[in-house]
Amino acid sequence: MRGLLRGYGAGLTALFFAAALAWGLVLILLPQLTMLERAVTPPKRQLDSSIALQVGRDAQTCISVLKAQAAPAPAPSGGLAVPSMSSPSAGGMAVPSLGGPTAGGMAIPSMGGPAAARNAAPQVLQCARATTHRQLVRDSGAPPEFLDTLYGIEALSVDPAAPVPAQIASAQAVQVAAEALTAELRRREAEAFPYTLSNFETLAAPRLIPMNAAQKAVEDRAIGNRLLDLAGLRFELDGQTYERLGLVTLVRTIFFALCATALALVLCYPIAYKVALASPPRQAVWLFVGLIIPYAIVELMRVYAWTTIIDTQGLINSVLEWAGLIRDPIPFKRFPATIFVVIVYTYVLFMVFPIYNVMATLDRNQIEAARDLGARPWRVHWRVIIPHAKPGIAVGCIATFMLSAGAFSVPRIISRGLQAEWFSQTIYNKFFESENSNVGAAYSFGYTALCFALVALFMWLMRTRLKDFARVQ
Repeated sequence: MRGLLRGYGAGLTALFFAAALAWGLVLILLPQLTMLERAVTPPKRQLDSSIALQVGRDAQTCISVLKAQAAPAPAPSGGLAVPSMSSPSAGGMAVPSLGGPTAGGMAIPSMGGPAAARNAAPQVLQCARATTHRQLVRDSGAPPEFLDTLYGIEALSVDPAAPVPAQIASAQAVQVAAEALTAELRRREAEAFPYTLSNFETLAAPRLIPMNAAQKAVEDRAIGNRLLDLAGLRFELDGQTYERLGLVTLVRTIFFALCATALALVLCYPIAYKVALASPPRQAVWLFVGLIIPYAIVELMRVYAWTTIIDTQGLINSVLEWAGLIRDPIPFKRFPATIFVVIVYTYVLFMVFPIYNVMATLDRNQIEAARDLGARPWRVHWRVIIPHAKPGIAVGCIATFMLSAGAFSVPRIISRGLQAEWFSQTIYNKFFESENSNVGAAYSFGYTALCFALVALFMWLMRTRLKDFARVQ
């Protein structure tokens, strides 16, 4: 603080702190609080009052449709006459009539007439849904509940076999009952506690996995499913297989992000060492240029470029087929390792630069001294270079892990739906595909909290503190 005041003065220092505070408040804290509020708020369309409101709307639509169908057809106006389709033909064979039987010859049965319009019972979807015996939205596994039985109202519905006037009367009764119940339920919901954890509970809700006996035998032998059984993410009940799909996707994504981070560390540590400590300055410049040039292209373009490499008719398969090493193309899009490689390529600089920046501050005399004392290369790295570069390794791993855990474009473009979706894709589907933003907010907030907890655990294991990151410049 004193250094800032001496270097920039009180005015600029206050401006820096105000900008940092506004950044954290507007772009970090407020969005997360908004997300948390949405996550603990039940979806409006799942409230009992919304179900009752929908019943009333269905009844109103049913009434409108029935009245329109029961209304008499308008009288024909003057003007140019339309030729009749029911006139008998010259040879005695009648043209099939749409309005009734003809006077002679063969004719098809009437498909509609004034009597039919008055007596038919039209099938209307909203009339079938206009019933007070509507099932309510409840948690998975809970016994079903219905509007009429739960709130003690009369069981009303529209009989499709009844005459149209009777159907209209029944729909009007349903509408009146639904509107009264909607008003009462909204009053109760306004007085009740507005927040719930049900959106978070859907993450661990089990889902039935329909399989026949042969499929079940194959799936039970899979190593991944055995691990899910041990973790309690997959179980059997009454001979049926259930999976906690939300948690399975979450755990799988965290594991994949850890694998991608480990692969990035293994590949980027030698690069950072080569540039920082094992290359003359001129060669180091060219190595950096080679790393940075691909990032002059937009990220999506770089990801799409990989599709031409790993496609069934892409570069790798074409070379292998030309060399006679394979007969059939290798389906790289089905392998999770392909996504790991593309993620490492996409975020390689976030791992290389932090490690390089710290390694560049290491006195090379320490390395020479260790070698003079007889230390082997691996021991020099283990005892001298890695301890010094630990803050850079921590920053690189944290950045790569967070970016990998939140990756959306890479798994979506590379796998093309041929692999299990990542959790970021699940969150996207909740927000934009299923229009269930409350559950999506719960997933997003819980996922963010879990990632931060894993980062804190990693920092504790690495014995690094926030002030150690000041060495990464």
